[in-house]
Amino acid sequence: MLHRPPEISAFEFAVVSGLRAKQLLRGCIARIDGVHKRIVTAQLEVAAGKVAKSDVVADAAKLP
Repeated sequence: MLHRPPEISAFEFAVVSGLRAKQLLRGCIARIDGVHKRIVTAQLEVAAGKVAKSDVVADAAKLP
């Protein structure tokens, strides 16, 4: 079971994880070790604090 950090709301966790999964699907390198599906990798990265919300949101703003 994955536990999200208490300082991140459930909605924010879902949005940031989804945006990070999209980055991983486009070819970005995962910041954690292990073999997982990309959405699980994204969730683990967000939960571990390896992904900054501002970086993910800024990258998503550049998409067409």
